[in-house]
Amino acid sequence: MENLLAGHPEYFSDILNNREARKVQIIYTRIDRKSDNTPVFTPYYFNVNAGNYFYPASTVKMPVALLTLEKLNDMKVSGLDKNSAMTTGTAFSGQSEVLNDPSSANGSPSVAQYIRKIFLVSDNDAYNRLYEFLGQEYINNTLKEKGYQYADILHRLDIPLTQEQNRNTNPVKFTDSSGNLIFEKPAMTSKLAYPSRHETVGKGYYSGGKLVEKPLDFSAKNRFSLEELTRVLQSVLFPASVPASQRFRLTDEDYRFVRKYMSELPRESVYPPYPADAYWDSYVKFLMYGSDKNVRLTPGTIRIFNKIGDAYGFLTDVAYVVDFEKGIEFMLSASIYCNGDEILNDDNYEYENFGWPFMKNLGQLIYDMESKRKKEVMPDLSEFKMDYGGEN
Repeated sequence: MENLLAGHPEYFSDILNNREARKVQIIYTRIDRKSDNTPVFTPYYFNVNAGNYFYPASTVKMPVALLTLEKLNDMKVSGLDKNSAMTTGTAFSGQSEVLNDPSSANGSPSVAQYIRKIFLVSDNDAYNRLYEFLGQEYINNTLKEKGYQYADILHRLDIPLTQEQNRNTNPVKFTDSSGNLIFEKPAMTSKLAYPSRHETVGKGYYSGGKLVEKPLDFSAKNRFSLEELTRVLQSVLFPASVPASQRFRLTDEDYRFVRKYMSELPRESVYPPYPADAYWDSYVKFLMYGSDKNVRLTPGTIRIFNKIGDAYGFLTDVAYVVDFEKGIEFMLSASIYCNGDEILNDDNYEYENFGWPFMKNLGQLIYDMESKRKKEVMPDLSEFKMDYGGEN
């Protein structure tokens, strides 16, 4: 990876010279196939260190979505599945309710609809509702049991709540198509012991409109290492390649469901509908395309199965890229800090002129290299071809 980046100084000289300040981490995973199509993974790393904190932002939505599907399967409640109507009540300060969802086919909220929104456009409220269903304690204890030791998911997103408010999660009800109660989850209070962390970012931050001249403390904010996020993605795409203890207990239909919405373009979605002028083809596809709104992807060629995150100047993307026509496949994960002035909450981040171009150039570099790489066995990628037409 070092040599690969050094070979293109026009794109990556700043990255190589300022890797620590830019907090850049990259994992490229080469995939080869055995004669029976079994994948063999060879990872390559650049500046990867689980101890170097980056704010994971929306990438935490991926494991929460998977845990929710797993939870529904484990509950084994008759008539309860991801399509059941799910209403959310209130029981603590800072909470809000959800009684309907005009964007769904039947007007009702559901786990399935929330997961669609999470992967199609990285919807924050959708994640928050799944967080509230699972509860803080369940999320973190279950991830630790699976071996994700650097996973701390401690709060909702895009809502300024206290630690106490994030410990408290809403009551939730599931009903059938006739409105009959299937299952009711009461309000819960997490007794989770927060890990002892000492992580700060920047040299100052704005709070209440005033500049505070000291680093912002992230010790009680969400955390997830890039390597473990990559493993979560691999567990969904290639479950047999991950130790059983680290997989999520999903059905075959669950796997296809998640893969579909990880890779579907917003304009292909029926419920929810997303207008193409507001949600372009490369929306939330940082690797390969950055923020290029002029990209028009051709169905049947390149698909990207991924989850991104961007907040506090951090950009992260964890992706599996497939080109069905050329037989190309690879995994690529990257995180970078786009905040040269080291001041947070000032809305002066370098996403547009630094972060997104880096992501685009990195993805294109690996894609171009893969397009020239000779393979002994061409992959059969048919399991990743999804039906994106018709009803969701």
